[in-house]
Amino acid sequence: MIDIAKEFRVSLPAWIDDELAEGPAVLPSREDRMRLVHRLADRNWREGNGGPFAALVAERESGRIVSVGVNVVLTTGVSVAHAEVLALGLAQTATGSWDLGGKGMPGHELVVNWRPCVQCYGATMWSGVRGLVVAGEGPELEEITTFDEGPVREDWAEQFEERGIQVVSDVLRDEALAVFRAYREAVDAGGVDVYNARGGSE
Repeated sequence: MIDIAKEFRVSLPAWIDDELAEGPAVLPSREDRMRLVHRLADRNWREGNGGPFAALVAERESGRIVSVGVNVVLTTGVSVAHAEVLALGLAQTATGSWDLGGKGMPGHELVVNWRPCVQCYGATMWSGVRGLVVAGEGPELEEITTFDEGPVREDWAEQFEERGIQVVSDVLRDEALAVFRAYREAVDAGGVDVYNARGGSE
């Protein structure tokens, strides 16, 4: 008999409850939603869960928060446990549907503190969200944090738009960069691990 693992589990860290306890269930503006994402991203790396990344899924029109996610790669040992994946998966669990743009459902948007990496690009595209809101795009994330985001297409935003997913960029961009810079300072001081796959063949 071949003995194999039959499941893996990822979940949000316990401190998420503290961060959400005092906040409203509805955040009408994209700036307010992004402020929450930045706060979660900054605490996440400081708590040792993973990288400085967070995301949330909200109903686009009402601003009701459906789910949040943070990067938990380090605490789970699972490389796919990115913030977007958790936020999308938990939103799909909450709504009972793999399609967050399904018939009769409110339109949902994913809010994340930078353009999705190559993995989360696909996860977002197939999730059914009708909107993607990012704090920024471009090389700054990789330059500051040294994370490898993968071979994302130059026309990544146009690919979303062609599939009916509106992309909004540069929402509180400077705040995102401030979180990344604080993270990099900790990396340079030797207190934080950057988890990257091997950059070349061995």
